Amino acid sequence: MSQAHALFYILGPMEQVDTASTSSFLATLSLNAIVFVAAIGLFTVTRPHLKSIYEPRASVHLDSKRAAPLTGSRSLLYWPIAMYNIDCRLVLDKNGADAYFFVRFLRMKARIFFALWIISWAILLPLTSAGSHVGTNSQLDRFTMGNVQPDKLVRYWAHLMCTWIFTFWVFHNVWREMQHFILIRQEYLTSPSRTGSIQAHTFLVTGVPASYSNPAALRELFKDLSGGINNMWTTSGLELIPNIAHRRMAAITKLEAAVTKFLAMAARENAGSGQLETTTKSQRPSHRVGIFGFWGKKVDSIEWACSEIATCNRLLAQISRDSADDHFKTRPRTAGGGILSWKTCAAFITCNSRISAHMASKALLHHKPYLMSAKYVDVSWKDVVWNNLNQNPYELKLRMLVSYAATTALIIFWTVPAAFIGLASSLPSLAATAPWLSWIDMIPTWVMGFLSGILPPVLLAAVMMLVPLSLRSLAVFEGKPTQSAVELSLMTRFFMFQVVHSFLIITVSSGIVAALPGLLRAPTSVPTLLAQRLPQASTFFLTFTVLRGLSGAANGLLQIGPLILYHTKLFMLGSTPRSIYAIKYGSRSVQWGTLFPDFTLLAVIGLVYSVISPIINGIACFAFFVFYHLYKYLLVWQFAQPRGSDSGGQFFPRAVGHIFVGLYIQQICMAGLFFLARDERNYPASAPQGVLISVLLVLTILFQHFINDSFGPLHHGLPLTLADSPRETHGSGDNWSRENDFHPIIPTPSPIAWLALMQAKSCHDAGVNCSLQNAEMNAKGRVKVTGPPPDLE
Repeated sequence: MSQAHALFYILGPMEQVDTASTSSFLATLSLNAIVFVAAIGLFTVTRPHLKSIYEPRASVHLDSKRAAPLTGSRSLLYWPIAMYNIDCRLVLDKNGADAYFFVRFLRMKARIFFALWIISWAILLPLTSAGSHVGTNSQLDRFTMGNVQPDKLVRYWAHLMCTWIFTFWVFHNVWREMQHFILIRQEYLTSPSRTGSIQAHTFLVTGVPASYSNPAALRELFKDLSGGINNMWTTSGLELIPNIAHRRMAAITKLEAAVTKFLAMAARENAGSGQLETTTKSQRPSHRVGIFGFWGKKVDSIEWACSEIATCNRLLAQISRDSADDHFKTRPRTAGGGILSWKTCAAFITCNSRISAHMASKALLHHKPYLMSAKYVDVSWKDVVWNNLNQNPYELKLRMLVSYAATTALIIFWTVPAAFIGLASSLPSLAATAPWLSWIDMIPTWVMGFLSGILPPVLLAAVMMLVPLSLRSLAVFEGKPTQSAVELSLMTRFFMFQVVHSFLIITVSSGIVAALPGLLRAPTSVPTLLAQRLPQASTFFLTFTVLRGLSGAANGLLQIGPLILYHTKLFMLGSTPRSIYAIKYGSRSVQWGTLFPDFTLLAVIGLVYSVISPIINGIACFAFFVFYHLYKYLLVWQFAQPRGSDSGGQFFPRAVGHIFVGLYIQQICMAGLFFLARDERNYPASAPQGVLISVLLVLTILFQHFINDSFGPLHHGLPLTLADSPRETHGSGDNWSRENDFHPIIPTPSPIAWLALMQAKSCHDAGVNCSLQNAEMNAKGRVKVTGPPPDLE
């Protein structure tokens, strides 16, 4: 749920927030400070006793994923010091480049706002408050740009100077961090652990026409590539594999649950030896095979699961054999035929050297438009969206247009349900405003309290949960071939939504609505009223930043959701060895496509109001400082990102681009305020400042273009200057490196069914791969795990 939406729609009309701005801000500050301190206290007390929640990576069984305890044997109160001393490089080592550059982004913003805080509080706060008073401004409103009297507009030169200084400080930090990004990204991509993997040598090309839809033809195409080709696979004819693999995994999960349930019942009832083969039919678990399991044929769950797994294995094996037979067949290449009528596929191409993969991904491969033009280097098959690989490139262009049109429509029309919920929170005032709604006053008080107080935030939370789900679906519909590409697309879409709904609409509504009565009384006062009232909307965002910084950090530290759900899930869902291990030792992960926009929005708000309402700089600095240290801790000891989906830090330059949105909005707003300002003679005395801000806007555009032009080519791929390392050899254990393997899309061998007792003979006889490793069941039928699953990677 967006906290900005919650404040905007639940507190009611913005003029109401404006009149109580200081009191609401102080109340929010006090309440959230109490919550923050209480969270710190609870975390201090509970952390040593709930390692599964607060340090799950300290107890994982794989050495590569394990992290040393945060405080070790030190004092209970030592954790803040330990958290402060966490080296960012540890995040890179434990969770990859995406996680590392996320905390670097938080660090950069904390550094930016620290300077803005010191300068603005030393210069702007005295200038806007001392010896100047406008209208009814009081308390917090005295420290906004709108409190400068018309006869003291010369003070706006200080606001202009600070805007220039702040902008160039941002430029400096962006330049510095982009240099660091390129350096660390290249070190990461050329590290021994990375260069020795097949992923580093593989690139994916989509839009492959039928004439090149087999490895033999592709090998002929790339015969002149420096370094040579190690192996290649195409996805032609393999469209059904993802569904079959999903079907097989569902059957394995069903088998594990059914066997565990039956063995637990046998253990509790002491039914003979408990052997599956000696039990009666009525004692065995059963289910219906219809939709949702409510109707359809009733089957024995264990027998059905074994049969289903065996069937899926046979289907996958047959597809694998057909693919192998087609591996070296060359289809004739024809020049005719329309592109739209061609069926295309994708190809994974593994080179003998990583630099060859990067060079090939930059080459122009086909002589017709769009064919084989989309290429993705450093691809892991675990990151692939298999259903998006075989789409025609012209269809992908159409899908992209449709998906962004749908995103735009979603952003525009999302105001309807949000506004409706906002009206529900103002039912008492609606009855007083509209006589035909006077029947609302007849509703019992307790019902009214529920409808206007409890129901709106619940409905808003439910509605807002649908936003990232809807936008992610549109990103998948667009046809992105990897999960990381989907998250990058989602990041842009969700940021657009956040800026429009959580910032622009609220800002415009606050300024216009607050100024509307005055505009109606004196239409000629439009410039003065807008210049006076628009900065006052900043108090709302002060409240939002406090809420985001204190309560957001408190929730991130205490992990209230996992804390509540841990024992509930263990009791209700922890029945099989695999589910128990996942609950006790499984690490959570984050979705960069939704996490980054939350913080880029906070950065945008802070930059826009950094001069208009300088108080926000100190609050933003504190928020980013706390989140920086919090996420260092979370990304080392709690979250475990899938290494196969690591993009090498591609989210960072996109987040930097989003910072410029904040600069543009700030400079446009400042230029408007300068041009609209009038002195005591109704003369536009601040027009020169407006002109100079316009010049700064042009410089900002040029600087962003310079950043994109200089660093953009280095965001993807490796330069030849980094190709002088020794020739790499592929690990023999990686099934991508062997010429005659099964296709990487085919998940072979079959996943292992993890059981808890020596009762797997019938499963083995049915062709199911089973294991009893690290799992046992006691006489009461309770499952205990002593180690990781046998197929844990």
